[in-house]
Amino acid sequence: MVSRLRALEDTLPKSFQVLTSYDFPTFFRDLTAGITVGLVALPLALAFAIASGVPPEAGLYCAILAGFLISALGGSRTQIGGPTGAFVVVVSSIVAVHGLDGLYMCTLMAGVILVLFGITGMGSAIQFIPRPVVIGFTNGIAVLIASTQLKDFFGLTIEKVPDAFLHRVAAVAGAWETLNPLAAGIAAAALVSIFVLRRYFPRIPGAVLAMLVGTAAVMLFALPLDTVGSRFGDLPAGLPHFTVPNFRPDLMLTLLSPALTVAMLGAIESLLSAVVADRMSGDRHNPNVELVAQGLANIVSPLAGGLPATGAIARTATNIRAGARTPVAGMIHAITILAVLLFAAPLARHIPLAVLAAILLAVAYNMGEWAEIPGILRLSWTDIVVWAVTFALTVLADLTVAVEAGMILAVLLYIRGVTQTSTVTRITADDILDGEQHSLQMHEIPEGVALYRIHGPFLFGSTRKLAVVEKELNSLPRIVIIRLRNMTAIDATGLHALEHLAGALRKSGRVMLLCGMRPQPKELMERAEFRQHVGAENICATVRVAIVRARQILEEDEVTPKEYQHS
Repeated sequence: MVSRLRALEDTLPKSFQVLTSYDFPTFFRDLTAGITVGLVALPLALAFAIASGVPPEAGLYCAILAGFLISALGGSRTQIGGPTGAFVVVVSSIVAVHGLDGLYMCTLMAGVILVLFGITGMGSAIQFIPRPVVIGFTNGIAVLIASTQLKDFFGLTIEKVPDAFLHRVAAVAGAWETLNPLAAGIAAAALVSIFVLRRYFPRIPGAVLAMLVGTAAVMLFALPLDTVGSRFGDLPAGLPHFTVPNFRPDLMLTLLSPALTVAMLGAIESLLSAVVADRMSGDRHNPNVELVAQGLANIVSPLAGGLPATGAIARTATNIRAGARTPVAGMIHAITILAVLLFAAPLARHIPLAVLAAILLAVAYNMGEWAEIPGILRLSWTDIVVWAVTFALTVLADLTVAVEAGMILAVLLYIRGVTQTSTVTRITADDILDGEQHSLQMHEIPEGVALYRIHGPFLFGSTRKLAVVEKELNSLPRIVIIRLRNMTAIDATGLHALEHLAGALRKSGRVMLLCGMRPQPKELMERAEFRQHVGAENICATVRVAIVRARQILEEDEVTPKEYQHS
């Protein structure tokens, strides 16, 4: 009976689960975090809407409604939802072809798809997308966002910015003589201030400060700059108005592909954001509950003229750093944006577009995962090709094609990875002797050592199984040995999972040893310089050598005791 109640509780939104132990000190932390992240989200919501080719209030309505629902009904304690940069390019292309009615239909369809993903347990299936594909998407989206902001950043005169990337770059180059030094100077100052504050004063929200200073400068000195008001007019003050979008059955089949793209991007980004939140807060999200909440948010958002929504990694991280403990912080974030819309909407007309462009360039840089590229380039040629193809298709074709190609590549790579693990070899006397060095039965595991083994190919789709080690983290002894003798293959996603585990163990004061690597995993780990995560001396040829190394560390601890978390 108790197990059934716990299973039922696990299917409830996180906000329901925290109500029994909620208190005033927790509320105060959530209140501070919610107001902070709400102010951070405000300029981003405006910028994403403008970059998507829709009225700026669409971003605010999305941040308010979707942000509230994702926090209230989601499977993560600290996830912040709303409009994100990932949707800018796909939304602008949908609006350009099908108008706002097409966008609202597409968002509604994507919401229904996300709900179905969650109800059918597809939340766990997102892990079947390889890391090179995810990095390729992210890199490409970042480049596209940056390219759409060059016009406003430099104050260029371009009648209509082309949708295609190469044509857009050509249009910017052709309009270079129209550069506005004032707009470019203010945008550059805003961009530099955002990065300087992020580097030296991370508690100060650079985007908010840049928006406030830029807006104040326009109001005080009547600077001749394009602003939200000069291009879009005044923001409508008051609550969002709910209307049912014009439903066009003739567009359903046409919009099915972009709706799948929105749904897949929303699922990927929201679950990646939830994973980041788990690492920062020590929580564990429920992916299927999260997808249902994302789906419901995307069904409600277009009813008020809002954009598609998903989990926002940067805002989620800001929420946690500001002290958030529960989903109440995310709901307060939405209420904060609503309060600004109700009481300060007229001031938004003075926000310079050059500053919003600078904010989006900073977003593009931060979301780009650029530090991952050198790691990808050190891996196998298949990982490099998958990353390069996904990146190129995202930039040069469109996100729909990139998503479809990425999924096809994922299936082909998985099949290839599994088939390569099959071998037929003749057993020799040397093999028998060598096997004794790897045999668990031949060696005694010392006190203070935990030993795990990975069996079979450790590819994308199977890496989540490593979570069993992290679940036991607080009860583990000083030394954790991962035996890889029966791990027949590994890819970039598996490698990333091991890197994350090594970091979690190191952070807790524990030591991870690897032993018995086969040729393919050994070669890939050497290329990726995995030794920097555990130390070269902790990568052992056999389990026998690993146990000797473990005893050495334990003996050193007796001389100089090490602190580590042990509950």
